[in-house]
Amino acid sequence: MSNKLDLSVVIPVYNEEEDLKILYDKLAGILPSLKMEYEVIFVNDGSVDKSWNVISEVAKKDKNMKGINLRRNCGQTIAIAAGVDCAKGDIIITMDADLQNSPNDIPKLIKKINEGYDVVSGWRKNRRDPFITKRLPSLIANKIISKLANIPIHDLGCTLKAYRKEVLSDLKLYGEMHRLLAVYAAWMGAKMAEVEVEHSPRIHGQTKYGLSRTFKVILDLITANFLIRYATKPIYVFGFIGIFLFLIGFLVSVFVLIRALLLHGAWVSPMIFIMTICIITGVQFILMGLLSEISIRTYHESQDKAPYVILTKLNID
Repeated sequence: MSNKLDLSVVIPVYNEEEDLKILYDKLAGILPSLKMEYEVIFVNDGSVDKSWNVISEVAKKDKNMKGINLRRNCGQTIAIAAGVDCAKGDIIITMDADLQNSPNDIPKLIKKINEGYDVVSGWRKNRRDPFITKRLPSLIANKIISKLANIPIHDLGCTLKAYRKEVLSDLKLYGEMHRLLAVYAAWMGAKMAEVEVEHSPRIHGQTKYGLSRTFKVILDLITANFLIRYATKPIYVFGFIGIFLFLIGFLVSVFVLIRALLLHGAWVSPMIFIMTICIITGVQFILMGLLSEISIRTYHESQDKAPYVILTKLNID
């Protein structure tokens, strides 16, 4: 097999030993029919079950199957980043290992990419998950993100996506950012499309994600928006906030002066302290969060240091 491949499938794995052999059989039945040189990269994200043993067995009998074993659990985003960094394909497809994404949809994604798109996102139109704990939070998050990011995508949370490699080459992934890759790509001018994909109910194990993920994704969206739009001109953010707060303080001081001098009111009012404390404290927390995000990215990128540690590789140079 040449050093350059047509397709890389990146699959983050965390405690999915019961699903991996089934998933391999499905992939082995679909990918050869594409007539493309391909690789499948299973990234074991610190699983505590026998997932890595299964990945090792699969990699020994099929050289197209490759494995990355992370030293500890880093989260789905970092696991995907590790796989993308090692991928050699011109097209990179990400998907879950829990059998809820179907390998049968891979040809559909590739066909759409070949029509000239840079990113193709899967849309789980008939999603087979509990409504209250999974579908409702996802629906709310997708509506908010789509509105804030101005991207007409129905299902940003679907891991099953296809990318041209050059779209991902300059992106560093943190937090829950894998769910915002389409947003990042769109902001960078990538041409996007969406296709309906199958979605199956989970048959083994339990979901690794809860309601808290929705809030994490929204916070990551705020960070992403800041970094992409204002990383080179942060004074626009901090300056506007500073001016706004200054004007509020100025108006309050004018009000206090008029009340005290003309209406013989009190110089000191609890309203002023409560308002000042709430506004300043809130702004300080937001700004500290944004500054922390910039600092951590500077730390990693200035040293060219990946945010993960690989313990073992299989069939990967």
